[in-house]
Amino acid sequence: MIRLLATLLMASMMLGQMALAQNGPLRIEITEGVIEPLPFAVPDFVAESQGSNQISKDLSRVIAEDLSGTGLFREIPASAHISTITHFGSPVQFADWKAINAQALVTGGVTVSGNNLEVKFRVWDVFAGQELGNGLRFKGTVDGWRRMAHKVADAVYSRITGEGGYFDSRVVYVSETGPKNDRKKRLAIMDYDGANLQYLTDSSAIVLAPRFSPTGDRVLYTSYETGFPQIYVVDVGSVRKKALSNDTGSMSFAPRFSPDGKSVLMSVTEGGNADLFRMDIASGKRQRLTNGPSIETAPSYSPDGSKIVFESDRSGTQQLYIMGSNGGEATRISFGQGRYGTPVWSPRGDLIAFTKQNKGRFHIGVMRTDGSDERLLTSSFLDEGPTWAPNGRVIMFTRETRGAEGVSVLYSVDVSGRNLKRVRLNGGGSDPSWSPLQ
Repeated sequence: MIRLLATLLMASMMLGQMALAQNGPLRIEITEGVIEPLPFAVPDFVAESQGSNQISKDLSRVIAEDLSGTGLFREIPASAHISTITHFGSPVQFADWKAINAQALVTGGVTVSGNNLEVKFRVWDVFAGQELGNGLRFKGTVDGWRRMAHKVADAVYSRITGEGGYFDSRVVYVSETGPKNDRKKRLAIMDYDGANLQYLTDSSAIVLAPRFSPTGDRVLYTSYETGFPQIYVVDVGSVRKKALSNDTGSMSFAPRFSPDGKSVLMSVTEGGNADLFRMDIASGKRQRLTNGPSIETAPSYSPDGSKIVFESDRSGTQQLYIMGSNGGEATRISFGQGRYGTPVWSPRGDLIAFTKQNKGRFHIGVMRTDGSDERLLTSSFLDEGPTWAPNGRVIMFTRETRGAEGVSVLYSVDVSGRNLKRVRLNGGGSDPSWSPLQ
């Protein structure tokens, strides 16, 4: 059986070239070179009920945008299509799709009944003339049609690449508006592509470093509501918030949930010194993890919760260290020129993303967990604060433009260093945190 295969992240982490073999299994192999995106087609899904015509078209467009936005796929526009799909169950005229060099084809049908929405779809290997897997269907509401489109795109992406998707996810970030000398900041949450914007706080207090819970229903963040930094948690659904740290004699910041969501890592400043603490959410009990004259901050758990990566200046410069989740001796993993900060463990567990400052430039980079194979993915006046997509393929980060206004915006980049692009935002933004799949 001829089928679409993919190896989108080899153990060697080498950049890739897409080899399209048409006389055998259609493979996407990453070797050295430049990736040639896979041509695909998404004709408008078939409207199978009254009132579903526009939603069918909109669903198809979002699915195509999701796939094209990865940089791994190239959509063949409708103007080039020879065939049309008029019935979900009709045989596919593969010769017509081969003629326009479509390697993959996505077909679907949409039914609307009141506020209920059902979407079914199929993914085809055009040159093999076969369906990839079995057709699937999702049920939801008309109001949630965009999420349905993202779920379909995730399934298509997974079938063609063999990796998990990331389209049905959200991003929480600090929304920024107003001039630099009077910048208003508040927490905002949106779909990964910038749609469905919702604000979680007002602009009455400075907010920093929001971080999703493992289940995506809560967000930790640092707020200056009391005049000095303290950690709060907000429920995404109800937008209710509460303080997790309210010690008047200390400042707490840089919070992050544990993988099980039961505790919080944070940096706490007492007497001018910053150390790492873990706090049990239910009891409020805190455990000190580091104790020294240096500044330790920006902690991040490994996916299995056994280790913590963090930044520290204990060596005299800002560097990255790893230690066990209960504290103890730490091992330095960054040894390149410059300063390292804001480390974040990949959901796959194999890489750590970080911010690097060297020779007046800022970079987003990745390295293996032992510090080897360091690679810089970006270079700019100011890039910082990486966060991983749920599948560990894409990194989002803050980029600040040079100039008197210093506008902050969000960018994303593939882990290979390709497909650098600006994220669609309503205004400026910083400190992104990517949710798990919904």
